[in-house]
Amino acid sequence: MSAFNDVITLIYLAAATCFVVGLHLMNAPPTANHGNRLSAVGMTVAVAATLALIAHDGTISTTGWLMLAVGGVIGSGVGLYLARSVEMTAMPQLVSLFNAVGGGAAALVAIADFIRLAGIYHAPTIAARTSVTSVLDVVIGAVTLSGSIVAAGKLQGFIPSQPIVVPGGRMVNLVLALGLCAGTGYILSGANSDLTLIGIAVASFVMGVIMVMPIGGADMPVVISLLNAFTGTAVAMAGFVINSVGLIIAGALVGASGSILTKLMADAMNRSIVNIVAGGFGTGDQASVIGSGATGQVRSVGADDVAIQLAYAQKVIVVPGYGLAAAHAQHVVKELADLLEKRGVEVSYAIHPVAGRMPGHMNVLLAEAEVPYQQLKTMEEINPEFPRADVALVIGANDVTNPAARRPGNAVSGMPILDVDKAKSIIVIKRSMGHGYAGIDNELYTDPKTSMFFADAQAGLRAITAAVKTLVGVD
Repeated sequence: MSAFNDVITLIYLAAATCFVVGLHLMNAPPTANHGNRLSAVGMTVAVAATLALIAHDGTISTTGWLMLAVGGVIGSGVGLYLARSVEMTAMPQLVSLFNAVGGGAAALVAIADFIRLAGIYHAPTIAARTSVTSVLDVVIGAVTLSGSIVAAGKLQGFIPSQPIVVPGGRMVNLVLALGLCAGTGYILSGANSDLTLIGIAVASFVMGVIMVMPIGGADMPVVISLLNAFTGTAVAMAGFVINSVGLIIAGALVGASGSILTKLMADAMNRSIVNIVAGGFGTGDQASVIGSGATGQVRSVGADDVAIQLAYAQKVIVVPGYGLAAAHAQHVVKELADLLEKRGVEVSYAIHPVAGRMPGHMNVLLAEAEVPYQQLKTMEEINPEFPRADVALVIGANDVTNPAARRPGNAVSGMPILDVDKAKSIIVIKRSMGHGYAGIDNELYTDPKTSMFFADAQAGLRAITAAVKTLVGVD
């Protein structure tokens, strides 16, 4: 290895250090921005080192450089546009699309390099290391591509969010899996296998669709994390295929962090990953008529009643859910919290690990509204504080507040929940009494301490804020 290659390797290690430190900084909201920037610096350095290595080796033509430049400009432009224009409520869909692009790109790298090697050498002389990693890259990348597209479609509404059982899907997947094994064996035997690898890519693409279609909307946060781990693994495999240390390190980090996050998310829902992939849990959003859907007595209140409770409370805990995100109500709840804090009310936010549609969704959403990081409390931090809260204000959150999770025999049994029912008074802002993704009634709504304010989250919070201002004499 030349001295130049040694320098490039050291640069890759420096970039990897940036990735590791960046991931560590992303563990806490106050340092997440710094971690994101540091990781971006690491990736920029890695890309620059790769371009320098290509230039030094002289293995790319003028046309190749032109294609790299055009691709870089287009990709950077699209990425910048999406980063600036996509709303926070659509961020899960964007992450899914990024997963799809990453997985698809990794698969294409493996296919292109394998075809190149097959054209240079006879198939039996292609190293097993390259053949095996090429097949793994194509399988994982193609599954990630199609599965992420389906997940994004379910989140965006292009595909129904409820589980869609593909007729004979499991049998089809079994046949495809057997075909993948046969194709892999054919490639490893040293046969002429360009078309076989492409066939494996097509079969894997179909498997990704069949795998994600039966998974319901409730499990999408876990699915996104799982597909993110797949993307990282595919990228690492691509690194082995083209012998790129930078890709191997970056992909391994993404795969490992995505796997850890997937396990944490599954634990937060009291679900096994195998059970989630098997599908059939989430039922999607369910339309219902206001005031119907739950058994027992429900007490409905208006904005003025809510304003009185909040204005004269000493401690208020806000519990945001996807209803807040869908209504774009993060800025309005911040305005209400500021108003209450001026009156000496202690306000904090209870963040459940699976609130929203992806890990950290609520944290990012509230950070966009400039809610202080110190007020964002994890489930473990906030649960002991509910008994001291005068009011728990639940905004569009459903299953993560359902006391039924403490009892066996129902769809949410064993799921860690926010102990909202232990607050002295509970106010729920919700458009209807419709079920959450688990498809069961929320027992919190019929608790004697609970008041239901039926409204869209943004409109309801605006009405409450106006009522509080009138009550305390603020313009």
